Amino acid sequence: LSEIKGSLIALEGVQGATYDELAEILLPDGSRRRGRVILIEGDRVVIEVFEGTSGIDMESACTRFLGKPMTISLSDEILGRVFDGTGRPIDGLSEVYAAERRDINGAAINPVSREYPRSFILTGISSIDATCTLIRGQKLPIFSGAGMSHNELAAQIVRQARVIATEGDDARFVTVFCAMGIKNDTADYFRRDFAESGALGRTVMYLNMASDPIIERILAPRCAMTAAEYLAFELGYHVLVVMTDMTFYCEALREFSSSKGEIPSRKGFPSYMYSDLASIYERAGLIRGKPGSVTLVPILTMPGDDISHPIPDLTGYITEGQIVLSRELAQKGIYPPVSILPSLSRLMKDGTGEGFTRADHPDLSNQLFASYSEVASARSLATVIGEDELSEGDKLSLKFGSELEKQFITQGMYEDRSIQATLDLGWKLLSILPRDALSRVSDKVLDEHYVQVEHKL
Repeated sequence: LSEIKGSLIALEGVQGATYDELAEILLPDGSRRRGRVILIEGDRVVIEVFEGTSGIDMESACTRFLGKPMTISLSDEILGRVFDGTGRPIDGLSEVYAAERRDINGAAINPVSREYPRSFILTGISSIDATCTLIRGQKLPIFSGAGMSHNELAAQIVRQARVIATEGDDARFVTVFCAMGIKNDTADYFRRDFAESGALGRTVMYLNMASDPIIERILAPRCAMTAAEYLAFELGYHVLVVMTDMTFYCEALREFSSSKGEIPSRKGFPSYMYSDLASIYERAGLIRGKPGSVTLVPILTMPGDDISHPIPDLTGYITEGQIVLSRELAQKGIYPPVSILPSLSRLMKDGTGEGFTRADHPDLSNQLFASYSEVASARSLATVIGEDELSEGDKLSLKFGSELEKQFITQGMYEDRSIQATLDLGWKLLSILPRDALSRVSDKVLDEHYVQVEHKL
């Protein structure tokens, strides 16, 4: 050893080491610590020590290179298990029987062999299922803010999400849950919630605590995606991966980059953060000829609620839409505080409608967007001239917006709505408005679903 700095150690005179290679540091007391090669400069090698460098002596410590990258054990036994950020069990049970060991960095997927995502995943949450539908094989992030209810939403999605089997389709569905930089009480909440609801039996959990080394925070999502790929493309499951909080991951990446002395980019983040995030997100999808799928829902908290911050900004370039949580709705006591207007699912058109959800679903979604967008202008006008001075149409618009937030967006944490119940509720609320105000829907669809009511204020 020639240098110890934070969680990094440097060695001189090393030959044949490779980037990302695992290393083992042997201490005089017989204990062993794991590390990973992160920098090679000639015969000088820098290693990130997973367990930290406290207690390592430069004179007596011995380093051995293992000649292989980071791998994890995989088999169908990982379902129902809880692991740390490096894939080691932390649930008090035995080690996983390894039917296979895989490099956590994954294998490149030939773009030509990718299948286009179709078929929807039901979350049981109306504001997502109706207006921002999650499609099998999609990457759909949730943009939240500090202190908001994204952890509760993540737990609800894991509990309730499922695929609806169609003809010739296998509906075997499991979840991979990855939490990064979380507090112990938050980790206990997730474990207890999944166990009590019965979701733990079909879930693989990777938990990285806030007190764990930052290198584990960087490895955790890669372990999760490796497990998801194995379950999907080897065992044939449809896998939903839920990750929280990617902001902690990016901050760990920034700290890691700074410790290596790299030149920072926007707000101190490394210039390669976009490609680093893409190396995780792009592992989701479908492969032609393989029965399973990997769907990804990364959750991130926007620093200062700024959607133009580098983390949500770069995430939006890689993923296919976003679900935005609103602090304004949260302050009204609305859960989940999904802001419909800025939320978007770019693949929704390919997994909804006849044969997937219901024939009227796309029309209902378009009309909900159009009608709800008029509520904001009616509310702004009401603050200027007073609600009593509004036209009858604006008053109905205000009533529609209020009822949509109270009945449609608002939902219990353990309330699981079917897609039929969600769509029927949407039509019931649209019927608050006059029929001639529903310009995005054809007369044929209105004849079938519009509920004629007397429009009293």
